[in-house]
Amino acid sequence: MAKEKLIVFDTTMRDGEQSPGASMTKEEKIRIGRQLERMRVDVIEAGFPAASDGDFDAVQAVAKIVKDSTVCGLARANEKDIQRCGEAVRVARSPRVHTFIATSPIHMEKKLRMEPSQVIAQAVRAVKWAREYTDNVEFSPEDAGRSDIDFLCRILEQVIKAGATTINIPDTVGYTLPDAFGGLIRSLRERVPNSDKVVWSVHCHNDLGLAVANSLSAVLNGARQVECTVNGLGERAGNASLEEIVMAVRTRQDVFPCDTHIDATQIVPASRLVSGITGFPVQPNKAIVGANAFAHEAGIHQDGVLKSRDTYEIMRAQDVGWIANKLVLGKHSGRNAFKVRLSELGIVIESEEALNAAFKRFKDLADKKHEIFDEDLQALISEEASDHLENEHYHLVALTAHSETGESPFAKIVVTEDGRERSAEAQGSGPVDASFKAIESIVKSGAELLLYSVNNITSGTDSQGEVTVRLSKSGRIVNGQGADTDIVVASAKAYINALNKLHSKLERLNPQV
Repeated sequence: MAKEKLIVFDTTMRDGEQSPGASMTKEEKIRIGRQLERMRVDVIEAGFPAASDGDFDAVQAVAKIVKDSTVCGLARANEKDIQRCGEAVRVARSPRVHTFIATSPIHMEKKLRMEPSQVIAQAVRAVKWAREYTDNVEFSPEDAGRSDIDFLCRILEQVIKAGATTINIPDTVGYTLPDAFGGLIRSLRERVPNSDKVVWSVHCHNDLGLAVANSLSAVLNGARQVECTVNGLGERAGNASLEEIVMAVRTRQDVFPCDTHIDATQIVPASRLVSGITGFPVQPNKAIVGANAFAHEAGIHQDGVLKSRDTYEIMRAQDVGWIANKLVLGKHSGRNAFKVRLSELGIVIESEEALNAAFKRFKDLADKKHEIFDEDLQALISEEASDHLENEHYHLVALTAHSETGESPFAKIVVTEDGRERSAEAQGSGPVDASFKAIESIVKSGAELLLYSVNNITSGTDSQGEVTVRLSKSGRIVNGQGADTDIVVASAKAYINALNKLHSKLERLNPQV
């Protein structure tokens, strides 16, 4: 008997983007969209078109490029939002409009200031507006986990009558527990008279660390779409993790009556791409995609795995895309080999000028680092894209840093500001601190440093260091990334990258701000 299909709805580019500092450019969304399509994600929620002109353009660009997945946009339950969303996604081969309105007593009273009957009427109007653009309409009752079930049944019955084809039940604040959430899905499917006319979906947040557990409980109770993000990215504690949902269902086919159509070998590449673009590193002990996910330290475990892999491993590393630092290129590799490998990684460089610039960076890196891995290429392309933001305001020209036992570390930095070269020196508690102070003495940004994070891209002492810098100014939060075999240089690149994002008109506020 054939298994039912579990639809994977990825919201990395919408809800994931609401992580402070994770706002993406159009080009970055296109790269992620292509990778999600390669992974065979069913529905890609590309953004919130009404949030800004930039997000409208990005959603529309993804909708034009992606052919094999449904492209979705989010809209509040008002005509302006839905019109903007509909216009953005209608160019897709398979478009969807996802609209929502709050249904919990606290949200209706405190946020919407609407009576329950008004909320139902507005939800019905929203679905009908959305149907003018596509017959693929999803409706979400926001904060369903804290909503009255009788009211939920009333509003859901009405929006299904109005033409909604997917009903998504969100645990917006991550409050519910698996047994109760599964029971809620079962009760709604039993009590809503026309429940058989829609696909039931769930969207769980991870505030109590239960997003995946809640989602899987819902699947066992009839949900056939799960909304999730790569690496569990998302606002606050994040969303249900795509890789954990997919592999839990696939590994436990003895329990689940359904399966996804995901190409699991694309999971690790997707994880690395999203991590590199957003600047949110993956913790080593993260399930499926963490560096230690398939590592065995204990002697008893090592002995067991050597004798038989399945003594301690419930899935194979290669099945989710782990390839043990496969060497792909070196200093003698030619331009065509470089271009072909980028294509194999799903990286498309449109112009000859951009390809030449990326190839030059590759050659420079190959002179410093003998072995060039896929992860190095991903970091190189991310940095190349960041450096080609329109109106790049600041550019690192040169850096000298000195650190010596018993002496105060200092740094001398040379940057261009709108093409004009400027230099400065500063002391600090370390060479990185001194470099940042030297940069600030030039730019005087007034930004607050919220995060400084270092992550090695590959193993070995010649590995590139990937640095993330998070800056905040006037309520705006951005992440900057930089990579280099010299960690001080990588740090300066990351700081300047963040400054350029603060300065650039391309970067926008996070949707929730």
